Amino acid sequence: MGYRIYTTFASQLFKQLYLVKMNITKEQIDELNAVVTVAITKDDYQDKVDSILKDYKKQANIPGFRKGQVPMGLIKKQYGKAVLVDEVNKLIQDNLNKYLTEEKLDVLGNPLPKQQDSFDWDTEEFAFEFELGLAPNFEVPLKTKKAITSYKITADKKMVEEQVERIQKQYGKLVSKKEVSKKDEVTGKFKNEEEEIENKTTLEFNMFKGKKGDALIGKKVGDTVSLKTKGLFKEDNFLTSVLGISADKAEKLDIEVSFTIEEINEREPAELNQELFDKLFGSGTVKTEKELKEKIKEDSEKQFEQQSDQKLLNDVTEYFIENTKFDLPAGFLTKWIQMTGENPLTEEQAGEEYEKSEKGLRYQLIEGKIIKDNDLQVQFDELKEFAKGFIKSQMAQYGQLNPQEEELDNIATRVMSNQDEVKRLSEQLMSQKLINLYKEKANLKIKEVTYENFVKEVYG
Repeated sequence: MGYRIYTTFASQLFKQLYLVKMNITKEQIDELNAVVTVAITKDDYQDKVDSILKDYKKQANIPGFRKGQVPMGLIKKQYGKAVLVDEVNKLIQDNLNKYLTEEKLDVLGNPLPKQQDSFDWDTEEFAFEFELGLAPNFEVPLKTKKAITSYKITADKKMVEEQVERIQKQYGKLVSKKEVSKKDEVTGKFKNEEEEIENKTTLEFNMFKGKKGDALIGKKVGDTVSLKTKGLFKEDNFLTSVLGISADKAEKLDIEVSFTIEEINEREPAELNQELFDKLFGSGTVKTEKELKEKIKEDSEKQFEQQSDQKLLNDVTEYFIENTKFDLPAGFLTKWIQMTGENPLTEEQAGEEYEKSEKGLRYQLIEGKIIKDNDLQVQFDELKEFAKGFIKSQMAQYGQLNPQEEELDNIATRVMSNQDEVKRLSEQLMSQKLINLYKEKANLKIKEVTYENFVKEVYG
């Protein structure tokens, strides 16, 4: 079920048509459950009901009567009960919302109306009862008892050298060759008539598994070789792209395909010179090979920081969920899920849904407590700057390394006009604020690792 059940009922927006001071009382059942009774008298609703019925009288078109001349008795008989019910419900909604706000009651889910078997709309005074599930009181000490690992991922010499090689290769030039060697890129066409495969692609020898590509060595333009698809490449997804077939088909494919060579090229690495440095990072930012490697290391470690921060956030979250103890109004929340879901649920089904959502609810409460206690807020100006930073990083991936400030402002303004984007960015910024808070106040132990070792340790 896609719902967020930690929400203060008072925060829900209702149209404030009018508010009447009426009698609302609360009975505290226990620390997590209460019943609110809203008592309504004739004086609370009658003037509004009469006003609406007078408007109905002016507009009513009933056979046998001229417009505006229908007797009020007939109007009341035909519309009175419906108008009464509607206005009483508005009174309940508006005043219950106001009451919860004024009393500063944090409720989980929404107030649930209690079943009243003897309820009678023909009386002049009404009493409506609502069950409340209350948010628990608890504390979240940020100085965790157990030290939590905070990874500092470094780009080692091997990684930097490999990145330099990739850059040189990416920006290098192609030199035509007569015969295929393992250093070359080979462009050609795969065919298999029975499987209706015909796809042009470019192959590099580092794509092949083991010696599977050796059949191409020494071949010339126009030559055709036969290759078996099973185990041909290091990565399964390579077969999908080079043959132009679906992943499902590639998974079980065990056939021979022909490959006809159309081009043989060796990619001559680009020189590590000022022209390349300026193309990569803007004019004058990097001037030497040493500075290039330092820049690659710095940029790589900035990207790694996002992954280590996410790992830290996940670990701190799990710690707080496991070590912050408080009770929840489970019976109320199960009933709330049963009554407010999109589809009707049995009590057993609602119980299962509650069990699935309980962990998430607990963290929402913990997170809300941390945000409130530490006065973490997302301001519009900082959200816009955050959006600009995100946009700038996205543009950098497509080679736009130095966008103009005016361009960033215009794109950010468009992004901020989309409420879904604003919500997503706000959540990301708040997560970053939480990470910074944990780095400052939680009990962390810093562990420096290479990216390769981080992946092994964290993801197995």
